Amino acid sequence: MHFLLEQYKVMVEFLGQALGGDYEVVLHDLSEGHNAIVAIANGGISGRGVGAPLTNMALRFLADREYERHDYKVGYRGVSRAKTELHSSTMFIKDEAGRLIGMLCVNFDPAHCVQAANAVLALCGLPGMSLQTGEDAGASAGAETFVGSVPDAVRSAIEEVTGATGVPASRLTMEEKIRIVDALNQGGLFYLKGAVSEVAAQLGSSEATVYRYLSKLKN
Repeated sequence: MHFLLEQYKVMVEFLGQALGGDYEVVLHDLSEGHNAIVAIANGGISGRGVGAPLTNMALRFLADREYERHDYKVGYRGVSRAKTELHSSTMFIKDEAGRLIGMLCVNFDPAHCVQAANAVLALCGLPGMSLQTGEDAGASAGAETFVGSVPDAVRSAIEEVTGATGVPASRLTMEEKIRIVDALNQGGLFYLKGAVSEVAAQLGSSEATVYRYLSKLKN
């Protein structure tokens, strides 16, 4: 882990306790291609732990080089372990040369706030608020999803591209596989260690074939 990130590990623990259990605080190490969680507080919100890979949104930040235009990103949507909508924010951590070395992320789960608001509304005889779920909000395009392993990240990314149609890899044509690899590449999936071998396995191809697809897409 980059030495500059050591101080942020303490910040994760501090913010997790100071903000309370409705806030998940996560530190990602991006130095030397690690691209994984190195510290997390209140991880039950997303169901992740140390070592879990980057989310689809974090990978997009890398692919789009969002960190070169902004120091942080506030107020995008995520989906909790319970499939309710989260309010998420990310700060980009850079070294002295301006290179991205980490991300500090905060995910707020409003479930308890909505419950409290509904109790007050009920006393007033007014209809309550409802939490958006993964089916009607979090699963829509642009929402951040959380996974605990690279195989899960690849599976989730492929489902996002194919619409979770469940088509067996053996029935995919070469052109369809190339389109899938292209979409995964644009989404930054190949920043994850082991992504190429996992994509190859889930598409029923060899690693050499996936590398060939990537090379063809660059031309």
